[in-house]
Amino acid sequence: MPQEERIDKWLWAMRVFKTRTIATDACKKGRVMLGGAAVKPSRTIKVGDVIDVRKPPITYTFRVKALTANRLGAKLVPEYLENITAPEQYELLEMTKISGFVDRRKGLGRPTKRDSRELSRFREDTYADTYYLDFEDFDDDED
Repeated sequence: MPQEERIDKWLWAMRVFKTRTIATDACKKGRVMLGGAAVKPSRTIKVGDVIDVRKPPITYTFRVKALTANRLGAKLVPEYLENITAPEQYELLEMTKISGFVDRRKGLGRPTKRDSRELSRFREDTYADTYYLDFEDFDDDED
């Protein structure tokens, strides 16, 4: 078992991130912290370190129990990592789910069914308010 391991590799092995590339990008963007300071992907960690990982809307906190270079099965992860995330963070996650907030920037992705229904209602209301001329009101001048 190694004495030290790269943080990006360890986060990937612990299934915190789906791929090692995503773990590396998170480190580069300052979303991974060790001791309150952002770390580079090549930073080595050791047993006992506390790592904060910001995955909006919450920040997870993990304690390193053991190191490995290989990706583990989900059942083995608790032997290598202790999740010490504050309960308030999980409450924040629940509140976000309940509120139905969708973090999608304008113009990205397909509209949802709800968006489409609202757009249809808007169009119907707009056309209903438009004044249409009734051609029967105009008689041809047949004098």
